[in-house]
Parts: sequence; structure tokens; C-alpha cells
Amino acid sequence: MAYYAAILHMEKPELNQEFRQAHLDYLQDLVAQDKVHLKGPFLDGAGGMVVYKAESLDEAKTIAQEDPYVKEGVRRLELHEWGI
Repeated sequence: MAYYAAILHMEKPELNQEFRQAHLDYLQDLVAQDKVHLKGPFLDGAGGMVVYKAESLDEAKTIAQEDPYVKEGVRRLELHEWGI
């Protein structure tokens, strides 16, 4: 199991509220599956970060790309394996 930091850069702030609940529900489902280590918004409004737990970069990418914020273009995904 490895950790992957998904930085979710704000792209369309005008759509943030519209997709917020779907994003939170998606993350809550992943927490229940033990696929999320940490998550939270950046306090300056620039977006947020999710640290996923996955077997590979491909798995982490698949999980991250299914986030409603990413799918709807509200946030731009930047994904890195994190050595913690």
C-alpha cells in the first residue's frame, strides 16, 4: 500500500457549491473503504488535497479521476506518490 497526494486546484469556483456534496459523499465512501488517509480544503480557497491509499499509481489515478470535482472540471487534478 502506498500514499498518493491529490492536489485539487480550483478551476471553476462558480461551480464549487453545485458539486460540493457529491464530492464529499464520494470521499466519505472512500473513507469507509479505507482508501483515504487525509483530506481537506486549502484555507486560501485555492482548492484542497486528498491523500489516497492505493496499490499503484494507476489505481490512485482511477480513484482520483472519479471525484465529481475532477469529473466536472471544478478542480484540476495533480497527483503524486507521497513517501510518508
